[in-house]
Amino acid sequence: MASLSTILSDQFRLLSFRNPSPAIRAQWRTYLAFGFACTWLAGIGRYWDNPKAHLWQHLGLGSLVYVFVLALLLYWLLKPLAPRNWSYRNVLLFVTLTSLPALLYAIPVERFMTLQAAQSANVWFLGVVASWRVALLFVFLRRVAGLGGLTIVVALLLPIVIILVALTALNLEHVVFDIMAGIREQDQSANDKAYGIVLMVSMLSILAAPFLIVIYAWLAYSAGKSRARQGSKP
Repeated sequence: MASLSTILSDQFRLLSFRNPSPAIRAQWRTYLAFGFACTWLAGIGRYWDNPKAHLWQHLGLGSLVYVFVLALLLYWLLKPLAPRNWSYRNVLLFVTLTSLPALLYAIPVERFMTLQAAQSANVWFLGVVASWRVALLFVFLRRVAGLGGLTIVVALLLPIVIILVALTALNLEHVVFDIMAGIREQDQSANDKAYGIVLMVSMLSILAAPFLIVIYAWLAYSAGKSRARQGSKP
């Protein structure tokens, strides 16, 4: 079994865009358990001081379910693009090991900052975590899955667009449509600016979705034809 020091070293190697040690392949179950623990702690930290969150969100259960769903979405959505080394296990392991940066959300900035400063801080946290994870996904798709060119651009953007559109439709943060109508002063919170950014990006995602889907369908068709030609060779 891999030692905790080895797992921590590989965790930070991954987060700093470096290749982890071979132990991650041999001891993947241990790494996955560590990734689930990080996901659970990040989920608790994300909502621990949010009075609008449900009990299952306070318990971190939402984040655990989310990584399973996200990994499943990435696996099935990108599989037609013919990525290398593509398995649900590998995708789930990657997703859980990118949960650690979300601990930034656990910092209770509203406790020692003004409301306006806390809102700005949470926007920065959102930007840092989101950008970091997108960059990590790009590296994963390039190094592990072997994607490139237009394919990697679509493989990177389409899952993000689908997630943002789904979150907007389901209103999981309870305030998305309140922002559209205008938030009353007594209902303001430190997360309002961050929610506003999410809403704006979600609206852009809705506009971009049809174009990405058309390009994705063409790329998947081309990848399928290429596999068929290779399979027909003697």
